[in-house]
Amino acid sequence: MYRVTVKKTALKRIAKAPEAVRLLFDELAEDLELHGPVQKGWPNYSPLGKSMYHCHLAYSWVACWYNEENSIEIEVYYAGSREDAPY
Repeated sequence: MYRVTVKKTALKRIAKAPEAVRLLFDELAEDLELHGPVQKGWPNYSPLGKSMYHCHLAYSWVACWYNEENSIEIEVYYAGSREDAPY
């Protein structure tokens, strides 16, 4: 089992999202906790680098997370509009 933390800025952005997107974000956080950083079942999932990943929660909403190799810590550092995504 992994430990998932969400940055405060990501929480603020996801709080402004539609309810359906917030529910999907909760599902993603649960999947990250149970199955780790590789989430191939999520739409548009892809690695962004050595330890960084992202997926789409909806057409214009994305989540990005970081997991140091051999660590149980996963940090969601961005959740919000794909136009403002840090990649």
